[in-house]
Amino acid sequence: MFKVTEDIIYVGVNDHEVDLFEGQYDVPNGMSYNSYVVLDEKVAVFDTVDAHFKDEWLANLEEAFAGRTPDYLIVQHMEPDHAANIANFAEKYPEAKIVGNAKTFPMMKQFFGTDFADRQIVVKEGETLSTGKHNLTFVMAPMVHWPEVMMTYDTTDKIFFSADAFGKFGALDVEEEWDCEARRYYIGIVGKYGPMVQKLFAKVGSLEINAICPLHGPVLTENLGHYLNLYTIWSSYQVETEGTVISVKMPNPTTEKMRNSKWAIVTYKVAGKNYTSQNRIQVPMSVD
Repeated sequence: MFKVTEDIIYVGVNDHEVDLFEGQYDVPNGMSYNSYVVLDEKVAVFDTVDAHFKDEWLANLEEAFAGRTPDYLIVQHMEPDHAANIANFAEKYPEAKIVGNAKTFPMMKQFFGTDFADRQIVVKEGETLSTGKHNLTFVMAPMVHWPEVMMTYDTTDKIFFSADAFGKFGALDVEEEWDCEARRYYIGIVGKYGPMVQKLFAKVGSLEINAICPLHGPVLTENLGHYLNLYTIWSSYQVETEGTVISVKMPNPTTEKMRNSKWAIVTYKVAGKNYTSQNRIQVPMSVD
C-alpha cells in the first residue's frame, strides 16, 4: 500500500503465483492487480482484484479505511482479474453503492447471478460523481479492451484512472524498465483495438493529468508525455523505431528431392525500403 496523493491510496496486490497471464502470456516477474481508495467526505473504491487475493485485498481496504466504511465501489472493468471480488465487497459492505455504466451491470448479473439492482448507480459519458472535494468524471472507453470499459478523471488531483490502458506485465515489487513489458502487454491485450484507443485520446487528450493510475503496473507520475507518445504510436500502428526485420517462410517439402532442403523466402527492410529474396537452404530435417 502507498499514497498516490494525500487522499488517494493504492490498495492493490502483487501476484507471483501466476506464470502465464490469461493462460498465454509469460510473466516471469508476476503481475499486479491494482485497486485504489479515495478518502474524502465519502469513500470510493476503484475496482477489485483477482479472486486468489480476496483476503489480502480486503485487509488492505480495512487498513486504508482506518475505521470508516466505503460509500462507493466504482467498477471500471468487468474482466475477472479486476471484478472477481465485487460480490465479496458487496457482502462485506452492504451499504455501499456500486457504480458502473449500462454495459457493466448485465455482465455483473452473468458473473454473479445478481446485478445488485437496489444498489446501482448507472453513469454515462461525462457524468460526475462527487465525493466531497473530489469530482470524478466518467469517460466511456468501449473496446479498450472490453465493451463495458470506462475510465475516470479526478478533476481535483488531476488523476486519470485508466483501467487496463497504460498497464504492463510485472508485479510492483520488481523493478524493471516500463517500455518493454508495457509494449508486450499492449500488443497482446489491447493491440487490435488501436482505433478505439485513438477515439479515447480524442476525448481525454486535452485533460491536465498529473498521474495515471492503471489496473496493472505502476502508477505513472513522471514524464507522462513519454507514455502518451508511445500509446499514440502503438495505437496508430506507426513505426516506433527504424530497423531491420527478417522473416523466413519455409514451406513443407512435398517431394523426396526436397527432404533435405527448403526454400527460404526472406523479407527484410533497410533504410525504409522492403526487399524480398528467395534462397534454398540446406537444413537437417525429418518428414513424418
